[in-house]
Amino acid sequence: MKLLVTGGLGFIGSNFIRYMLSEHPDTEIVNLDKIGLGANPENLKDMEKIERYQFIKGDISNPQVIIGLVKKIDVLANFAAETHVDRSIVDPAPFLRSNTLGTFTLLEAIRKFNENVKYIQISTDEIYGEILKGSFCELDRLNPSNPYSATKASADMLCLAYHRTYGLNVNITRCTNNFGPYQFPEKLIPKTIIRAAKDLPIPLYGTGRNVRDWIYVLDHCDAVSLVLSKGKLGEIYNISSGDEVPNIKIVKEILDLLYKSEDLITFVEDRPGHDFRYSLDSSKIRSELGWKPRYTFSSALKETVKWYVENESWWKPLSTKKILHPTPWKIR
Repeated sequence: MKLLVTGGLGFIGSNFIRYMLSEHPDTEIVNLDKIGLGANPENLKDMEKIERYQFIKGDISNPQVIIGLVKKIDVLANFAAETHVDRSIVDPAPFLRSNTLGTFTLLEAIRKFNENVKYIQISTDEIYGEILKGSFCELDRLNPSNPYSATKASADMLCLAYHRTYGLNVNITRCTNNFGPYQFPEKLIPKTIIRAAKDLPIPLYGTGRNVRDWIYVLDHCDAVSLVLSKGKLGEIYNISSGDEVPNIKIVKEILDLLYKSEDLITFVEDRPGHDFRYSLDSSKIRSELGWKPRYTFSSALKETVKWYVENESWWKPLSTKKILHPTPWKIR
């Protein structure tokens, strides 16, 4: 199988490539990444000597780059995206270009030059918006709350339209919050680990009671692999662990693992449009494809903390002044 992974130098994409190279020895992988914010060549530096792996620098919004690659592949997994909500609020334009226009460019290349390609769109639970009770299923209405999730919702709509109009072999996966090795330092869990290790204040938006369903990145990779091989034409699959945890509990668990005081917790001004709770019903992928998470939240968090403590050489060059500055946030 010849697989094109877009955005493969990012957090989830690089973990997925590692997973596929390890679990599927018959798979040849081309990794296309423009090396923008959130991408890091160091994520896959040790994979460069593997003959089944090839890296190409390029933007998914560039048709000339995409067309040549699409002609030679069997499967395309689109992990490429601008992902950080705070950044999308400050400057939405890059999110529209990458998340929406980029997806359109990929779909058009497949439609015109290789309709046999199986296309996997890696989406997010954030497109549903917040839910105070119950859990979203795949057919629920989309209600994005910020520019990031709006551009991802637009991309999903394009994928479904190209399936229905042109018959493309499309699947969409919508996953909850990932964590694990190689996650960018500005995200909640790695930022908390790094700042706690340095005895710096740990910022929490609002009251810290916002709830997310957290999944270890390797469980996500396993789910995407199943959709790649067994997903039904045109179907959407929610991916969730069922581990719904308030942000404040996550921070406290990390502090406990690092033997640090909870006095480091600092409540800061909430961000605009901050959804209170996300929750997905993943019974479809569990019943139809036989997927279930392999890791518990606590065991995966312990492994993640250990990885960041032992890999300062990876995250230190990526840590902006905001990550390591003593007081970069407005105190609530």
